[in-house]
Amino acid sequence: MDIGVVTALLTAVAGVVGTLMSALLTQRAADRSRRREQERTQELRDRLASAEELRTCYVALNTSGRHYLAALNDQVHALGQEAELPHARARLTSARDHHREVHAQAQMRLPEGVLERAAAVSHGLGAVYGMVRRLDDGTPRPGDSPAAAHAAIGALWARLREMRREMRADLGASGSDSGR
Repeated sequence: MDIGVVTALLTAVAGVVGTLMSALLTQRAADRSRRREQERTQELRDRLASAEELRTCYVALNTSGRHYLAALNDQVHALGQEAELPHARARLTSARDHHREVHAQAQMRLPEGVLERAAAVSHGLGAVYGMVRRLDDGTPRPGDSPAAAHAAIGALWARLREMRREMRADLGASGSDSGR
């Protein structure tokens, strides 16, 4: 065989192999790029879902705290009004139970700063609940009175606003929060 024919044959084989390898390498690079894009898209979806879960948790905690405070306020107003008390007691018990459930779930999800504020609100709600129940049962402790309960409820509204501000800051919500 002539050396020119062998060289031409080897050049042709090298050209075909090079062309095939180029296509293979291009396909592998495209697959790798597509996979990375899919991973980035999934990470974004996961982050968005996590942010939405946190927002939902914050909304539930804020709402349950507001309902609990409103029920405490209604119970204080119903003291001494026998016709109003059964409904106010039932509403207060329901609001308390719901808040406990929401708070327990939130404890597993909240960042430390928000958790501290939520714990302070929850503790304050429990303290006012105890005072209101003692007033309702006719067994008040020194310092227990409807006026003291109203003052404590007012302070808790302020704590709830602080907790909501912390939640909004954590979510990156812009603008001022008047608290109402």
